[in-house]
Amino acid sequence: MEKSKKENKDMDDGERVKWSELPKELLPTIGKNLDTRIDIVRFRSVCNTWRSSIPLFHSNSPRFPLIFPSPYPAPTPLRTPAYLCQSTIYRLQRLNPSSTSSNKAWLIKVEQDSNSGGKFRLFDPISNRRTRYPNKTLNLFDFRVVELTKAYTLRYQVRAGSSASTNEIEQVLSLSDISIFGVNKVVMFPNSPWTNVNASAAFVIFNDGKLGFAKSGDEELILVDRNSFDYDDIIVYKGQFYVINSLGIVSWIDQSSLKLVQFLPPLCGLGSQKHLVESCGALYVVDRYLDRERRRVGNDAFYFYMGGEDCAKLIGFKVYRFDEEWGRWELKESLDDRAFVLGNDCCFSVMAKELSGYKRNCIYFTDQNETQVFSLEDNSVGYLSYFEDSHPSWRLPNLL
Repeated sequence: MEKSKKENKDMDDGERVKWSELPKELLPTIGKNLDTRIDIVRFRSVCNTWRSSIPLFHSNSPRFPLIFPSPYPAPTPLRTPAYLCQSTIYRLQRLNPSSTSSNKAWLIKVEQDSNSGGKFRLFDPISNRRTRYPNKTLNLFDFRVVELTKAYTLRYQVRAGSSASTNEIEQVLSLSDISIFGVNKVVMFPNSPWTNVNASAAFVIFNDGKLGFAKSGDEELILVDRNSFDYDDIIVYKGQFYVINSLGIVSWIDQSSLKLVQFLPPLCGLGSQKHLVESCGALYVVDRYLDRERRRVGNDAFYFYMGGEDCAKLIGFKVYRFDEEWGRWELKESLDDRAFVLGNDCCFSVMAKELSGYKRNCIYFTDQNETQVFSLEDNSVGYLSYFEDSHPSWRLPNLL
């Protein structure tokens, strides 16, 4: 018996190989299968051999912000091109929490500007508000970092004041961003450190329902569907673009022909606005119900939905999951331990019990610039003040 245990132990020790002793020819194959920048950074930080086995990114990978065709002509005083900006939502958790700190993780939303020497900016993952914290160093080796999703926005970059400086850094710092009004959603795919930017494509929902398309370097946005201007949301799901309209029809977009193919049976949801969310590999539709119809203001060329005191108010949500086996939508009464976030520029799902400040079976969203939470448990709606302990992002300074 003792001999058998010793043989098994020797066999286990014999099969064990140190990371640094892996065959060098395997390293590029492993590294090229990593599709997030944070994973590649960690891979290259193992040792000098691993660092030299793969580059940090493709020589022609997307560098944000990217010049991108605007859905609308730029205002005359600006006379500036539109830029496609990318932010990333990460899940951070301390590897060795102190006895007084929580072991739960946090969500942070980070935007890195390659034109300003890699300068980082932090945003609230729910409301997309810019957040400012004291200048502190965040050592990523102290945290378990997981990339959850990417989000995209279209902005104009304008110079604040009239800086005549020839210093490149001072010129960059004098720039400020203006979000392009009337852009509802932007998605881009593929987009990884190994992607050639010329192979990437982006779809834009703008003017509260129109669907546009462009690739890097295009000068104009192509209108994809000239017969329908009622698209609510778009998502990249399993490597393909899917879009949903206000009637609940989900279509797959053939990128080569820009044809829309109805992929799923119509969702008979009667809500006012549809959101697409991926959760645990499944596709969900979150149907937002309002107390009245949204008021459109404008003309045929440009219109938007009215805000303010007279705008429609939320009364609830319904959640549907697509059952691939039966090819139908099923109404979900509960999200179980998960929570959905319906952000201004992206929607995603999280395991609530693992995160500080998030509650299970809830939907977090913004309405009229107010951060709110809807509970599927009792169909209640609550407001979250950014300066209250109940706000999921309020505890973030404790992390820094």
